[in-house]
Amino acid sequence: MQTAYREEEAERGTRPPLHQRDYGGERVNSFRFLGVHISEDLTWTHHTDFITKSARQRLFFLRRLWRLNMDSRILCSFYRCTIERILTGCITAWYSSCTALNRKALQRVVKAAQHITRTELPSMEDLYTQRCRKKATKIIKDPSHPSYKLFCLLPSGRRFRSIRARTTRLREASYRRP
Repeated sequence: MQTAYREEEAERGTRPPLHQRDYGGERVNSFRFLGVHISEDLTWTHHTDFITKSARQRLFFLRRLWRLNMDSRILCSFYRCTIERILTGCITAWYSSCTALNRKALQRVVKAAQHITRTELPSMEDLYTQRCRKKATKIIKDPSHPSYKLFCLLPSGRRFRSIRARTTRLREASYRRP
């Protein structure tokens, strides 16, 4: 009975409305929650496209400042305050799950800003690892944090214990480069 309903639903291309406590909700392909676009299929393409577009719009203002012969330090400060802030919003949540194509698009924005400012700017990968380390350090220092128990030291006191997994997929995924 359930499969026949799903087949009929697929043929029509519609989904039934969601009902919760007498409220009929509407199903959407993606929505924005705390500044992050979450799609129905849990891919980050919509989010990365949105922030790439927003960052490219801000590059216009960076170019205008460059045409006014501003100092490179001012250009870098403007980049960090306006463009990098957009690119790194909640980066610890979504960057590791991005496709290579999305990562290249984000890195192109950084390269364009590098070309305009004529200075070396940190790559998206560097920003991601820096933010993850900073987040982990904050969690380790706060025993009341819900994720504090995930960071326990091995008896040697030099390395942290890894999360147990039934398969090797999780262990191998942490060593692969995207």
